[in-house]
Amino acid sequence: MPAESPLRDGNGPGFKLIETLRWEPAKGFLRLERHLARLAASAHALGFACAPDMAGRALEQAVTGKETPQRMRLLLGFDGSVEAAAQPFQPLPQGAVWTLRLATARLSSADGLLRHKTTRRHPYEHARAEYPATEADEVLLLNERGELCEGVITSLFADFGGGAFVTPPLDCGLLAGILREELIDQGRAVEGVITPEALRRARAIFMGNSLRGLISARLLP
Repeated sequence: MPAESPLRDGNGPGFKLIETLRWEPAKGFLRLERHLARLAASAHALGFACAPDMAGRALEQAVTGKETPQRMRLLLGFDGSVEAAAQPFQPLPQGAVWTLRLATARLSSADGLLRHKTTRRHPYEHARAEYPATEADEVLLLNERGELCEGVITSLFADFGGGAFVTPPLDCGLLAGILREELIDQGRAVEGVITPEALRRARAIFMGNSLRGLISARLLP
């Protein structure tokens, strides 16, 4: 098992793996193959039992009879048990611009679990609790070196005028986001360390995830 795994004794870790994605009546599940591939990779790295076909079937059952876009939540237990739930997806208003704040809480670049999407959310919950929703739409987290990592629920993308977005590298301590992966594969984003000072000089800032896509944003003082 990889050194990053906390499951050296074979016992359950007390958290589950999670995937959040969107389903649309005309398109089906957006980026489904990428989500299932990440789930399987995380399961392998952390010692979870995983049958991607079972996860896919659970998602299909959860949208049976749905006629409007859905926000999908898929959970994988250590023993391979799968849960899938759907709820109506509420898009952001057209032209929405998120306000961003910097958290004082820090992530550790040495924490390999940050690369996996799990229900272990306390670092992000602590950061989100630093600002009420009226003062920040999203909160950015930094690591112990003062490098930007990600938002509480989104990946960070900055336009510095180089033709592709810059997004923090995984070595900074952040989730291997599905939208992030897609944009890198398409050549629309490249990895690069970003500091708060550099971000304030960016031509444009975007936050994004597989559920909502890219969201224009601005960093508040």
